[in-house]
Amino acid sequence: MRAGKAPLTQLLLAILALVPAAAVHASPDRALSGVAVKIRELLPITLPTGPAPQAVQQADAQGPTVNPSRLDQPARIERELRAAMRRPISNTRLTVVGGKARIGHTSIGSSERLDGHLVVLEGDTEVHGRVEGNIVTLDGDISLHPGSVVVGDVLAIGGTVRELGGTVSGTVQSLESATPDAVSTVSAPMLVAQRGAGLVGVFLTLLVLGFGLVTFGRPNLEIVSDTVAHSFGRSFTVGLLGQILIIPTFGMLVVGLVLTVAGALLVPFAVVIYALLAIVAVLGGLFAVAHAMGETITRRRMARGLMVSPNAYRYLLTGLTGLATTWLAWVAFGWVPVAGSIIFVAAMLGTWFLGTVGFGAAILSRGGVREHFAGRILPPEMMTDEYLWATPQFGVPAIKRPPRDGA
Repeated sequence: MRAGKAPLTQLLLAILALVPAAAVHASPDRALSGVAVKIRELLPITLPTGPAPQAVQQADAQGPTVNPSRLDQPARIERELRAAMRRPISNTRLTVVGGKARIGHTSIGSSERLDGHLVVLEGDTEVHGRVEGNIVTLDGDISLHPGSVVVGDVLAIGGTVRELGGTVSGTVQSLESATPDAVSTVSAPMLVAQRGAGLVGVFLTLLVLGFGLVTFGRPNLEIVSDTVAHSFGRSFTVGLLGQILIIPTFGMLVVGLVLTVAGALLVPFAVVIYALLAIVAVLGGLFAVAHAMGETITRRRMARGLMVSPNAYRYLLTGLTGLATTWLAWVAFGWVPVAGSIIFVAAMLGTWFLGTVGFGAAILSRGGVREHFAGRILPPEMMTDEYLWATPQFGVPAIKRPPRDGA
């Protein structure tokens, strides 16, 4: 065994040893939950997942009050708690009849004893000791660790109760939040305005990135764009296969590096580079599709006699505008119950289809380096004497070949 693997093996053995026997013989979900909790406890550093832990000050005589002595009506308790909450949440004032309230992560130590009800807002509750009363959490989980005792009921609203070996004398309930989604309460004009602002933000972001690509990588962009125009079906097929094989290829790359001592050190860099290449290929392909669309539209306008300045910036702007038009219909009518879903699915499928074509064109052209599928290289069979005679050279107009003598 290598020396570098010894600490990892010891850590895994310690984790398995800390799993209680009751959790091992219990259901798989319960055993996995116990392992997850133990791992989180072993970590020296944990990232904050909610507001800072703090006590909730009591409200005045006319302020909000909640009585958690009876938990047979959780919807009423949720309404009372949400009505009492303020933003920022540290400004919340609440009186708990026969108990106290806290904000954020709350833990009851193994040697602690809490007399009275406990209400926790927007935070998880870890119970290791004894609680003489009911426990209620709003938008948080409750973990009952081995040795914990709750003389009362346990209710998690918008969370789950994890029974990891504790004892509860009353009922245990895990309920989803009964409060309707905030999006459903927004009026249709406000919803259209919000989605429209999001669409404009995405459009401007893509426009800035696309203009930067035109400025610094115009030749490569044009090659990928020509590949889209001249090898559309081939590009879609390659893009579809690329999406299927992108994860297996990544796995093979990582495994190949891990098998070597020097390659194992390069795994983090390979992961970052692979992800960046995938993102560049997808975005670059989408910009190439927009460039091809814009070039086609612009040249058709010029064919109708319109005075339009043909340049890559105009092509990209026109193409991105066309892509945004498909989403504009969803912004305008997405609030309609059935039609909105259909329009959203159609816009998603259309964007995915064009993105797949662009991704395949980027792969075929090797990122705009290979011109084989861009329609710029003539096959040898076309380089005939008749073709060369009829092709203008240095501004000389093409003419018909004169008849041979005796013809």
